[in-house]
Amino acid sequence: MDAQGRGRAENIDPADQWVLNPQTGDYELRLHPSAPESGIPSPRRSNLVPPRQNRPQRRPQGSPQAPPPGDVPGQRRRRMPEEPTGPAGRRRTRPKKAKGKKIALWTGGALAFVLVAGAATAYFYIEHLNDNLTSVSDDGAGTGGFSKDRAINVLIVGTDKRVGKGNEGYGDVGSQGHADTTILLHVSKDRSNATALSIPRDMIVDIPDCPTKQENGSEKNIQGTQGTRFNESLGVSGRTPSCTMRTVTELTGVKLDHFMVVDFNAVKTLSSAVGGVDVCLEKPIKDKKSHLDLPKGTSTVEGDEALSFVRTRYSVGFGGDLDRIKLQQQFMSSLMRKMKSKFTDPGAMLDLAESATKALTVDSKIDDVFKLRDLGMELGKTDLKNISFTTVPVVDNTDKVTVLLNEAKADPLFEAIRGDVSLTATKKKEKDAQAARLKGTKSSAADVRVNIYNGSGKTGAASKTLTYVQNEQGMNKASQLGNHEPRQTKTTLEYSPDQADQARKLAEVLKLPGSALKEGKSETNDQGLPAMVLILGADFSEPGKPVGAPVAPSDIDKTEADKKTCAK
Repeated sequence: MDAQGRGRAENIDPADQWVLNPQTGDYELRLHPSAPESGIPSPRRSNLVPPRQNRPQRRPQGSPQAPPPGDVPGQRRRRMPEEPTGPAGRRRTRPKKAKGKKIALWTGGALAFVLVAGAATAYFYIEHLNDNLTSVSDDGAGTGGFSKDRAINVLIVGTDKRVGKGNEGYGDVGSQGHADTTILLHVSKDRSNATALSIPRDMIVDIPDCPTKQENGSEKNIQGTQGTRFNESLGVSGRTPSCTMRTVTELTGVKLDHFMVVDFNAVKTLSSAVGGVDVCLEKPIKDKKSHLDLPKGTSTVEGDEALSFVRTRYSVGFGGDLDRIKLQQQFMSSLMRKMKSKFTDPGAMLDLAESATKALTVDSKIDDVFKLRDLGMELGKTDLKNISFTTVPVVDNTDKVTVLLNEAKADPLFEAIRGDVSLTATKKKEKDAQAARLKGTKSSAADVRVNIYNGSGKTGAASKTLTYVQNEQGMNKASQLGNHEPRQTKTTLEYSPDQADQARKLAEVLKLPGSALKEGKSETNDQGLPAMVLILGADFSEPGKPVGAPVAPSDIDKTEADKKTCAK
């Protein structure tokens, strides 16, 4: 990573380009006066967000300082006079930077978060990367933020806008860009797993009204459309990505935090930046429309060939968009694995950061590389093996133009995402142990003795449950003992070892998850007999309805990011 390699002046030691700015207290990159700047393109900014003004090179408040020369990858360590020293004049040892263990990369037609690695290893490039970004308003469709103590939902939209050299053969002529390939990325609260949900572009949905900020700063309400294709949520009637966000929330019930939009060039540039992406076919493909010509087996694609791969649909499966989604998911999984192998290569990371920021349009709440880095670091905590790719279930038909939502299968999937339920085998041992508590013999309803307490904060929850188990389930030995303090988030059923069969019966009737059962001590009821203790928590809704987090549906097609698959 020498200066010359970045279009800078020749024969300049990169370490000599870092100087201390006495006004800010930060080390800054100062190039030789004669160094050409032609290697840095002019900024691309959206008219919807005011452009950044010329400003001194200093870090945003709260962001890490630019590293001193010795901390830049590939450069030698040089002691600066201002460097702090420890006792007796000893140089204070800087803590080593932890290497990223994982990298999370998902995209709607390309890869969006690769810039995170570049931002983490090349602070001197931050302002340039910022100027690469284009942003538009989310118009209040998203939360506008994310935090470490809750799940994260990001919408990644790949458009069919045919901008860039060599893209004339793709997309609609004159199109402003439709929602061509869209992924709802859900990352769990504990970052142990993630679900990447593909939304078919041709699925019939209801697009809600969209209040949208115009270029002149005014707001226009774009009227919604009932029963139309999903891809019209972007680009039609002036709809912006915020309309796509609202449409996805309307469809799934998932409140989104942010959006990222990528174009055709992202696939081309990013696939080339990693040295090609390995893809696999069970049969050869020669598609005249996408210009893809690949043999059976594994091939490495990049650039235009990579774009052809993710755009192909007429030569796979039934020739529709659903089969193309499978190709795209295979491509993204492979690209993620390739990216992980490049994570320790600073040069590759900078190339990827450059490519990604040029290809990205983000919402104005994350229009900053440091914010994107922070978001990416949260997303990157998830191991590839626990990232599931799946597609919104639709009704099987032979219509290649439109598809209909399969509500029976889609609703449980949407509920699982809203409930932060993993589709992978994450924490499988713990889940198996919880499920085992529900297996075994069950007592008769007449033998169940339980004291019911209301810790949910919902008025009448305990009395309603008592009425339900006595009148509808025949559990006449149940008692209701009022409110419980403190209140509980989750419902619990505690029982002694010899009451396990009663606990299983009550769990069956009240639809309690295995995680709610806790073997411990019982208490006595009004007759002085041992009784289980049921404390209703905030996750309780009504007697007889499932309690706690929803269960991940088992009848949906999914693949894990670390698995290699071959397209049929």
